[in-house]
Amino acid sequence: MLDFLDRETAAGHRLVAAFVIATEGSTYRKPGASMLLSSSGLRCGLLSGGCLEGDLHEHAQHLLAGDARILERRYDGRSSDDPIWGLGLGCEGAMRILLWRLDAGSSLTLLRGWLSAEARREPALLEIDLASGDGALSLGSALCGDADGASPSGMLSPGRAMLRDGSFAVAAARVPALLLCGAGPDAEPVVRIAALLGWQVTVIDHRPAYVEAARFPGARRVAQVDAADPGAVAPLDGFDAAVVMSHNLVADGRYLAALATSAIPYVGLLGPAARRERLAAELGPLAEALRPRLRAPVGLDLGGGTPEAIALAIVAEIQAALHSRPATSFGQPLTSR
Repeated sequence: MLDFLDRETAAGHRLVAAFVIATEGSTYRKPGASMLLSSSGLRCGLLSGGCLEGDLHEHAQHLLAGDARILERRYDGRSSDDPIWGLGLGCEGAMRILLWRLDAGSSLTLLRGWLSAEARREPALLEIDLASGDGALSLGSALCGDADGASPSGMLSPGRAMLRDGSFAVAAARVPALLLCGAGPDAEPVVRIAALLGWQVTVIDHRPAYVEAARFPGARRVAQVDAADPGAVAPLDGFDAAVVMSHNLVADGRYLAALATSAIPYVGLLGPAARRERLAAELGPLAEALRPRLRAPVGLDLGGGTPEAIALAIVAEIQAALHSRPATSFGQPLTSR
């Protein structure tokens, strides 16, 4: 979104930010979700499955043409018997969406600061007055949330939002950071899929021939390291997940030894269970520090044997782990009557 904002403003286009501020029932996105709508007709992000965005863009253009700074839209898809705008949504949920006009020097600057904090993985709170559209940005602090939105420290959790006293507050999301230890060909689809999710990916390898940034356009950084010291490129504790996939037994052992002393909550290892146990035996006492966090063989059992399928399985497992989800199916088979 930050790249989109910079491109559109550089081209002279005006922007409206849209935020989900409240929901009821089943909805595609939850409070705190955001997107950008440009006077050019382009937009970045989704608040629904594409059902509402056309209507939102039309109202965004009206907002840009008038004097008002904010506009609230309500969409109720809980009545599946009546088509909405001829679409027949039947989504069984309702959403309140705030449209906020971004003016140079005020709201535009505030939103850019909020998005920049997300990119830096730093805490920031954006608060918008629902009466006037005035905004405020607080870096490094957050409001106390309710039972659903509060973190253990009592602060509003990253990416969460709340309504209070006629204002809407949303905390900057914490962009996941992934470390790939191994830059072989099968690392390329992992980077592509992770980048598509907006993750910050760092790729490292001990072999100079593999360290080619051009092969990983979605990576934030590609660097050569000593396998025994992967933290030389960036502090290990700053990563949310790491995957060891160099296909070199000695190097993988060195990567794992370094990761064992880190606080990274998810560590994945490519390869069969027998390889995992051999490496664990070589790690000795360090293996015990790693076992609660180690996923080996890495990835969900999704089927398929191509590098892309394996990459999907790896990224899917990390996604589930980051959100403490069991990675089970939402749906159940239809039963015959």
